Amino acid sequence: MNISIIGIGLLGGSFALAVREKYPKARFIGVDASAVHGQLAVAKGLVDEVLPLEQAVAQSTLVVLATPVNTIIDLLPRVLNALPDWGTVTDLGSTKETICAVADAHPRRAQFVAAHPMAGTENSGPGAAFRELLPSKNLIICDREKSHPDSRTLVESIFRDIGMKLFFMTPQEHDLHLAYVSHLSHVSAFALGLTVLEKEKDEQAIFDMASTGFSSTVRLAKSSPAMWAPIFDQNRQNVSKALADYIDFLQQFKAAIDDGDITQSVDFMNRANVIRRVLEGIEKK
Repeated sequence: MNISIIGIGLLGGSFALAVREKYPKARFIGVDASAVHGQLAVAKGLVDEVLPLEQAVAQSTLVVLATPVNTIIDLLPRVLNALPDWGTVTDLGSTKETICAVADAHPRRAQFVAAHPMAGTENSGPGAAFRELLPSKNLIICDREKSHPDSRTLVESIFRDIGMKLFFMTPQEHDLHLAYVSHLSHVSAFALGLTVLEKEKDEQAIFDMASTGFSSTVRLAKSSPAMWAPIFDQNRQNVSKALADYIDFLQQFKAAIDDGDITQSVDFMNRANVIRRVLEGIEKK
């Protein structure tokens, strides 16, 4: 089986490492706009060789689009055009409605499986890839019924074999839920990082006084802007609504602090503490 990975970064590289362990006879072909990334991916054993896109796709059983979502939009029709009749393409994008709309407009839609692994770190590039990123994590597949049974079986089997838990939903449901549980947290981290940096011009002082709480909260602000700006753009309506809800709670919390209303502050925090029970329940599943 030939597997081509377009975009050999954190997700694409981690996918390759996890799949290579379960499918040792598979041949991995890399495609990347950066020659340096391609060389590093081969050196790290993420892929066996790097080829131009059409040449790689034409000989692939499976093509994995692991680029930023704006690039997925551009590349998906081109990949489907070059895909052999027996080939399948999937993506690892963090938005789904726009990507699925592009796929729906292509005559070879059935050879595409829309997927999103719920995994990642704040790091990027092939040097950030590691085998344990995807196993035990959740994978969302959208518009499953629009994919050919053979393509569905191939993609779902591979992700299950590397230890992922599969969930199915519409692209609209995906983008709405992700706006709240993923995209909003990244916006918040970027805003928190900017707030602190603007207020505390002495960066050494920030470093000296930063606790583990601050570091964990602002960690996502180290994420790649090139990856996240297109995500916010493609999911702008849902992200805007999530931000409006978040800002409303921030304003309520600010009012309670301004008024010295400790009872209200405690009430806000007690209500937020319910998240502990929710998260612990998720971890036990």
